[in-house]
Amino acid sequence: MPWTLRTEFAFDSAHVITGYDGPCGRLHGHTYRVQMALTSGRLRPSAHIQRNIMVADFKSLKWAKKDVTQGGLDHAFLNEHPDLRDDTTAEVIAAYLHRETLRRVRECLEPGDAGEDLRLKVTLWETPDSSCEYWE
Repeated sequence: MPWTLRTEFAFDSAHVITGYDGPCGRLHGHTYRVQMALTSGRLRPSAHIQRNIMVADFKSLKWAKKDVTQGGLDHAFLNEHPDLRDDTTAEVIAAYLHRETLRRVRECLEPGDAGEDLRLKVTLWETPDSSCEYWE
């Protein structure tokens, strides 16, 4: 695959790991840092340009940094998020970011393009020195 589109961003959220015996079982927050790396074997158009010159629009990879009232995860209480609920570990959040980002990217593709060549790797840092990677 000749192209990898890579971007990083951060968002702040609070959560409780339900049932955790320790400090993470109490309400606390993180400044999560995310790296998205989307690889493709070909270039495509986007919602903003109709020529085949992009892997994807950077905007489609950075959706989670938007405020929770705009559909992102910034300043969210993650336990109230319908796709996370009580499972708010870094592993579960990284898998959700992966699934939702690919859904959003594929939603922008032209009819007939299933985006089968697209590969996404999500790295989520919960603290400056603790991260989780998720890819398929």
